[in-house]
Amino acid sequence: MTNNKDKKVLNVPNLRFPEFTGEWKKERLDEIAELSKGIGISKEQLSSNGNPCILYGELYTKYKSEIISEVISKTNIEKNKLKHSKQNDVIIPCSGETAVDIAVARCVPFDNVLLGGDLNIIRLHKYDGAFMAYQLNSKRKIEIAKLAQGVSVVHLYGENLKSINTYNPSLQEQQKIVRLLSLLDERIATQNKIIEDLKKLKSAICEKLFSSPKDKQPQIRLYGFFGDWHFVRLSDICHRICRKNTGEQCKQVLTIAAQYGLVSQEEFFNKNVASENLSGYYLLQKGDFAYNKSYSGDYVWGTVKRLDNYEQGVLSPLYICFRPDPARVDSDFLIYYFESKKWHKTVANIAGEGARNHGLLNISVVDYFNTIHCIPSMDEQKQIAQIIGTLLSKIAREQRMLNCYAAQRQYLLRQMFI
Repeated sequence: MTNNKDKKVLNVPNLRFPEFTGEWKKERLDEIAELSKGIGISKEQLSSNGNPCILYGELYTKYKSEIISEVISKTNIEKNKLKHSKQNDVIIPCSGETAVDIAVARCVPFDNVLLGGDLNIIRLHKYDGAFMAYQLNSKRKIEIAKLAQGVSVVHLYGENLKSINTYNPSLQEQQKIVRLLSLLDERIATQNKIIEDLKKLKSAICEKLFSSPKDKQPQIRLYGFFGDWHFVRLSDICHRICRKNTGEQCKQVLTIAAQYGLVSQEEFFNKNVASENLSGYYLLQKGDFAYNKSYSGDYVWGTVKRLDNYEQGVLSPLYICFRPDPARVDSDFLIYYFESKKWHKTVANIAGEGARNHGLLNISVVDYFNTIHCIPSMDEQKQIAQIIGTLLSKIAREQRMLNCYAAQRQYLLRQMFI
């Protein structure tokens, strides 16, 4: 790579393949492409077979990289009056929730894909569509976002896109840039798949290595351990925390995020939504647990998390807080147990039918601590926790690698385009 960052040369990127020289051309989008619009296809008109098609909303949900490698949706509606793609087309949504969201460009490397309504179609005369998609998604993204109109729903019209200035090298240089970035995108996709599979493996292991009260022992038993697990009430193995934030000694307000655990409310929401008076909040120390009775689609019986990221923090009294007794239960075993679904039935039994109020499960503290759970000996607990902990460490390493690839991608997009 040639680094042009410190050179006084106009219209060349900071980072460039050494075999290419000369300035890039500044060209309006309507000078290098024909702009048009797709023709309506609704979600209800999708089918399991038929002609491949793309709906505008799929650019947000299904097609995450600049080059569409496979068209997922199909439709059986009459295709003669619809808009057909031409290999190398670039598509951008006409509608979206925010101006930044709408500035999403994808290259369609296939002929005869049906392009639905609310899609802007950019048909380039001679340039590489994938290169243009990368450019529009990076250096031109803010410019495109500024053209969007509307409040609750924003719109982006082809007439507005015509005025966008693009910077373009020779076709050969475009294609070499695309080869590099697409290889990196493929590696990122592979890395995402590795992490996804590891998370599925972890979930499956949790379901196999833990036991619900009705089963008495798990489906898979570690070598060297025999006999039924024993039943305990939550109050037998954990102590309730009622410690209040007297004198407001702690200002770190916590919230439970299902994916991230107990996190800073200010960091998670970018603001504090807690009461101004924190003296009535529970004061948690590192290693304490909290049960959030709030339910959602993925967490129908609420969620339990442990305070791992801070030495202490305060939590709303709406949560049920407790600390494991280290003589009775291993803390890591317990948090992994609560990440399984094996405790759901025992909570469902005390919640009762229709016991939901304003997004919260109607569960009393007394009933919650009387829930029955099934646990093994301390030695078996520790071995189970070690297995799951090792897998989580592997997931964390793979995630760090993914973050490095993503950072490398962002660097190249900033440096290889004007």
